Order: sequence, then structure tokens, then C-alpha cells
Amino acid sequence: MTSPEVQILCTIIVLIAFALIGGLISKKNSNSSPVLKKDEFQEFPLILKTALTHNTAVYRFGLPGARDVLGLPIGQHISVRGVINGKEIVRSYTPTSLDTDAEGYFELLIKSYPQGNISKMFGELKIGDSIQVRGPKGFYEYLPDVFTHIGMIAGGTGISPMYQIVKAIAADPTDRTKVTLIYGNQTEEDMLLKAELDRIVASRPEQFKVHYMLDRPPTTGWTGGIGYVTQEVMEQYLPKATEDGIQLLVCGPPGMVSSVKKASVALGYEKAKPISKMGDQVFVF
Repeated sequence: MTSPEVQILCTIIVLIAFALIGGLISKKNSNSSPVLKKDEFQEFPLILKTALTHNTAVYRFGLPGARDVLGLPIGQHISVRGVINGKEIVRSYTPTSLDTDAEGYFELLIKSYPQGNISKMFGELKIGDSIQVRGPKGFYEYLPDVFTHIGMIAGGTGISPMYQIVKAIAADPTDRTKVTLIYGNQTEEDMLLKAELDRIVASRPEQFKVHYMLDRPPTTGWTGGIGYVTQEVMEQYLPKATEDGIQLLVCGPPGMVSSVKKASVALGYEKAKPISKMGDQVFVF
């Protein structure tokens, strides 16, 4: 063949290759379908349990198809139903997995309490056991660059919705939303997802900042904050309420949430409403 013919043949081969790749991608995307049903409980089996502490684990539940996704908007949660001592109980949980990084499964971070209901049920699950789930639920749905800077305050397992949002922002290189998180716990063992958060901060330190706090820190080696999340701590680390495009997200134990809500008003934030909505300056999960 002459040189022009070779060039034409190579061009045709490249175009065919692109077409085949595009077809595969399109097919993959078309086969990925959300499985959640807002008004119907469905059963999903436990396929993996990863213990983090003596009473906390990440539970992975399988979806019907290998390419299925949960179908949960960022910032929303699911309802989990169980029958405890003959009584139906429903609790809300936010998966730590995203539709973009979890096909065929979803993951929940759960701390089990001996006196708990659904949390105790999780702790007793064995591989193959199923939970009943419906959703999506909630009034918060994160969208890129709606806010300039999001302040977050989390306590204990209240880190789950915060981590989900942080993870989604970090996965999108075009999203410029800044995040400052204050994360409080009783002991160092209680801190969850610290390694994952630290990796995100290290990858984009100008965009993500985390301030850890412990009520009972170790006697040596602790460089984070000590004590509760006070008004002074919030003033030092969070974005100012008067700046443009600021939102404050809060999730944690009732006592912490109540204290933070009062302190946020003193710092100039809008008063948190009894039921938070997406556009509120202070949103409580």
C-alpha cells in the first residue's frame, strides 16, 4: 500500500476502536440502574463485614445486579427497618459509599450499642443475613459549587454524611467547594474514617481541612484539640457566617447538636430550623 492508503487505514482502525469503546461505555452506563424504592422496603444481604473497633464496623450489602447502584443522592440517607421484640423499628443511616464508586453493593458505617435496637441488630448480623431498606430520604442533596465554603461539625458516627459529601467533592476535580470539618470523639479509638479523611486532606490541603478533637486524648502524641466543640473552637476553625456562600452542616449526639446550634447563632449564623432544608445556612442531619 502507498503511504496515503496506510494513513487512511490507520484512521479507519482508530475510529472503529473509539466507536467500540464508546459502545462499551454506553452499554456499561445503561446497565447501571438505581435499585432504591422510596416507598417500598427491599431486602439486601450482608456480603462483607469489616471491623474497625470492638463495636464499630463497615457493613457491605449486595445489590441484585453486579452493575446496580443504590441510587442515593449525595447528602441523603436510607431507612432501615427491623422487628425488635415484636415491635417494628426504623432508623436512618447514611452510606459511606457513593454510586460512582460502588457498583453491585453499598456500605454502612455502624456503631453497635448493647442497649441499642437497630444498631444491635447490625452487630448480630452474619454473612448472608439481610436488612430491609427503603429510600432515598432527607432534605439535603449536595450539588457542586452551590456553596463556596462548607463548615462541618460531626460527633461519633455523625461523620457518615459528612464523609459522603467530602468524598464526593474530592472525587470531582471540577468542584471547588472548600470544606472545613471539626470532628469530635471521646477517645482516639472512637475516631472513624480518620485515615480516609487524612488522605483526602493530603491530596488537596488548600481545599479540605479537618480539626480533630477528643474528650479523653492519649497521654502522649496527641496534637489535635481537647474537650468539647465550643463556640470558641467554632470561631477559630469554621468559616465566618458573614462570608458569601457559607453553609454549616451538623450531625452527632443530641447534646452536641444542641450546643452547636446555640453557638452558631452567637457567631452570626442563621438560627437552625426545627426541620432543616437544603437552602438553610445551618443544616442539621
